[in-house]
Amino acid sequence: MARVRRPSSAGSHYLSPARPRVLAHRGLAVDAPENTLLAFAHAIGAGAEYVETDIQASLDGVAVVCHDQDLKRVAGRDIRVEQLTLAELRRIDLGEGQSFCSLAEALDAFPETRFNIDLKAIGAVAPAAKAIRDLGALDRVLVTSFSEARRQAGVALLPGVASSASASRFLAALLSARSGARLATARALRGLVAVQVPERAAGIRVTTPRIIERLHDAGVEVHIWTVNDPIRMRELLDLGVDGIVTDRADLALEVVRSRS
Repeated sequence: MARVRRPSSAGSHYLSPARPRVLAHRGLAVDAPENTLLAFAHAIGAGAEYVETDIQASLDGVAVVCHDQDLKRVAGRDIRVEQLTLAELRRIDLGEGQSFCSLAEALDAFPETRFNIDLKAIGAVAPAAKAIRDLGALDRVLVTSFSEARRQAGVALLPGVASSASASRFLAALLSARSGARLATARALRGLVAVQVPERAAGIRVTTPRIIERLHDAGVEVHIWTVNDPIRMRELLDLGVDGIVTDRADLALEVVRSRS
């Protein structure tokens, strides 16, 4: 397995368990609604040390665990998360006795679990940071976003927190890595501990030995999403990928155990 330089920050603790990492994408939603306490409990019960989740903000300014901006897909309601208070969101039935929970509740319910947090709205940044500080969870969270502005805003409120590349930061790093510009790749990823990306970005295959090696040389781990096929999981781990983001944490953990 390729060697990755470790940053001297809170990110060092976030990445302290041995690789490879299995990040349970929105929990394990086989017999539970995604991004609920039950989905997280199922993932953790299967052995996952990392949970990937998403944060929106409620009308009353609470960081709420939810991927979409609205409730159409998960609850069949044509209304946005930001239009409802946390109390109103709690009354919505997501199935299996579950409803929306706050980030604070999730962090408190699973105090040993590391959370990979995607900030989905600028209004979610401050309440998410408050929840992380209030729970003393700085060293067990990674804060990121597709938006560099949201990512930077989160990091500014949580000095030393682990963070992975936004879309623009990763594209700059990928183009530099493809051309062999090592210093430019390192500059594009400065201050980050990982890239969390699909297998292809901007028409470029990320998961080639050369690209993975150059990203590792820049001091970051490579986590690939969203991979649910055990055969492909094995292939990616053989290539030197450090983490698998997956809807099937149970299957990914079996793959990892079989390789030990």
